Amino acid sequence: MSKGTYTLLVELDAPASVAFGAAGERDLSAGWYAYTGSAFGTGGFARVERHRELAAGERDARHWHVDYLLGHPASRIADVVKTASADVECEVSREVEEGDGATESVAGLGASDCDCESHLTFAPDREELARSVRRAHESADD
Repeated sequence: MSKGTYTLLVELDAPASVAFGAAGERDLSAGWYAYTGSAFGTGGFARVERHRELAAGERDARHWHVDYLLGHPASRIADVVKTASADVECEVSREVEEGDGATESVAGLGASDCDCESHLTFAPDREELARSVRRAHESADD
């Protein structure tokens, strides 16, 4: 079973107000979101499949902040980037946020077990965000 760090590239095709459980409600712009998570638990990268099932409406249970976004009907997972065997969740998330200057973090989401401001980043442009995500994973893997 493979374990590591992953980033979901999520499209939100319309502005939405999303309730993120105890973290509260956020008004999100239409565009692209990168969520970086850790898959070092018993299921490893099977967590990514769980996220896909939730996004497809095949599962209802929400365990992580990103699940609330994925459960919204205007969202879909467009891509997943993984770094196997490396616990680089915070490093990747910070680098994605710093990216090409066109990104912004969604404060208080996805980072409840670390000191980061967020592990969810927004960008209006898919290609810029995807480049940032790939570059962050490649540099973390070095």
